[in-house]
Amino acid sequence: MMNEPKTPRRPAAARYRAPAVLKAFRLLEAVAAARGAVTLSELARRLGYSKGTLHGLIGALLDCEALCESPRGRGYAIGPAVVELAFRSRNFFRIVEQAQPVLDGLRDRIGETVCLGVLSRTRGLIVATAEAAKPLKISAPPGTSIPLLAGAVGKVFLAGLPRARALALIREQGLLAYTPQAITDRRRYLEELEAVRRRGFAVDREEYLPGVRAVAVALGSPAGLPLALWVVGLAETMDEPALETIAAEMQGAARRLQETLARNA
Repeated sequence: MMNEPKTPRRPAAARYRAPAVLKAFRLLEAVAAARGAVTLSELARRLGYSKGTLHGLIGALLDCEALCESPRGRGYAIGPAVVELAFRSRNFFRIVEQAQPVLDGLRDRIGETVCLGVLSRTRGLIVATAEAAKPLKISAPPGTSIPLLAGAVGKVFLAGLPRARALALIREQGLLAYTPQAITDRRRYLEELEAVRRRGFAVDREEYLPGVRAVAVALGSPAGLPLALWVVGLAETMDEPALETIAAEMQGAARRLQETLARNA
């Protein structure tokens, strides 16, 4: 059998390259590879770009939320738009589709709102939700994002990181006093992370929003980005005994979801 002639590829030198696009991509790569928020001066040194060029690129990437400024304005991190683009791909759509029955079942058993989210360096982005059916509930539609170090979501993410990396993120972003119950002392927060590692789940006792509690469980990174499952509800219905029951239900649901995602990978 004769092989069909292949269409010759255009020489690399003949292909058009958009310099601004290549520079923007290299910039995003450098930000993503940094241990924490990275400053304009650091980017100029690493990439060899002029500060004028970087000002223009960073401004455009901030406008489309591909980059975001660190909470204290001392540098830049990957923005929510990059995460959102990833979750619009078929792979992430499949994950959300497979996760929804697990979220719905957990919601029906515990009677509170259940969320699935992806964790970036600065935010937790909700990608799927099963809202509680009762009139008084917490609503958190897909697309909602929360600060990474706010409540249970940040704790469960940082607990899965090496201690030095977790400490670097805490120093970079700071422990903000969202409510009087928020943990702002660094040593106490690190002790809380150790407790999360031991028990396998994190708890938010009105630390992010007054009158609101949450429980979070990590799911690993089945699609390249860290995923977490969390339950959020009013403090009056999520008292201490309820938190323990919810945590046990969540850990079972997390195992089932991990098995489902692994089977269908």
